[in-house]
Amino acid sequence: MAIKLNHTIVAARDKDASASFLSEILGVPAPSLIGPFAVVPVSDDTSLDYISTDSQVTSQHYAFLVDEIEFDEIFARVRERRLSYWADPGRQERDQINTWDGGRGLYFEDPNGHLLEIITRSYGSGGTTTSRPHPLFAGLNPANRSI
Repeated sequence: MAIKLNHTIVAARDKDASASFLSEILGVPAPSLIGPFAVVPVSDDTSLDYISTDSQVTSQHYAFLVDEIEFDEIFARVRERRLSYWADPGRQERDQINTWDGGRGLYFEDPNGHLLEIITRSYGSGGTTTSRPHPLFAGLNPANRSI
């Protein structure tokens, strides 16, 4: 059996607003309220389950693999909301997208400061010979890629 991520719990100051933000920006179904959670389905078998907290929210990173059409649609919603976005996780390349691995990607924040990422190619999928390999893989020898 292949192991798949089923869900993860995401802390938020306001679970309803945060879950609605994610579902609207990604263009996925509206959240469902299940117990203390606002559940956002992001694929057929994976959800982000938002829970409200009065504690400080520690920023987390969530990356979503999307196709080219979904990327264009999400990017349009990011720009319509005038959200800041970056080509890199360090947030140095503002108002730019990256073209790593022969795909496109960008980072933006949700209302809680979680760093969301949309990518059209998985990290390293372009190999080391693509014109713009992902920086994590750019200097690697393919023979030494395993952990």
